[in-house]
Amino acid sequence: MAKIHFFYSTMNAGKSTALLQSNHNYIENGMETILFIPKADADKNDGYIESRIGLRAKAIIVDNDFNFYTYVKANVSKNLQCILIDEVQFLNKSQVIQIGKITDKFNIPAMCYGIRTDFRGELFEGSKYLLALADNLIELKTVCSMCSRKATMVVRLDNNGKVLTEGEKIQIGGNETYQVVCRKHFRSLTKLI
Repeated sequence: MAKIHFFYSTMNAGKSTALLQSNHNYIENGMETILFIPKADADKNDGYIESRIGLRAKAIIVDNDFNFYTYVKANVSKNLQCILIDEVQFLNKSQVIQIGKITDKFNIPAMCYGIRTDFRGELFEGSKYLLALADNLIELKTVCSMCSRKATMVVRLDNNGKVLTEGEKIQIGGNETYQVVCRKHFRSLTKLI
């Protein structure tokens, strides 16, 4: 039976690299995959899933109205062995349910990669429902930027490096916008928990 695998972490833990490596392994063995990336992230990468170490692959861009089940049903082939989705935190509840329907009806595994919580320590919608519905939860680890503990949170920074605790839930950015930290440093920097 196919499963939903949710690989989660903070930023800078290698999620996109792991996705692209898994995709490469399927293709190298003569199997087909479909890659997806939410529009919120795809716009900055021209529809490519990109890793910080330079790996990249073209992906299907999905918006909030995109139906994964309908798309895969129309494009399923005998050799389709896996769907891989980057930045799954940007998906909505309905889309996570569609992913489950794909794995259950077509026996195609879904490998989902994303961030668990936002800069306020609150779950993203896609992550919330993947934590509830995924068959396997796999944490990818990285280190706090301020100590040697495991990073589990992110803080958002303004243009001057000041920590922000208010603002839009989604703001695309890299190391210039976010800093990965452990819970202890998240608490001291944000006073949110």
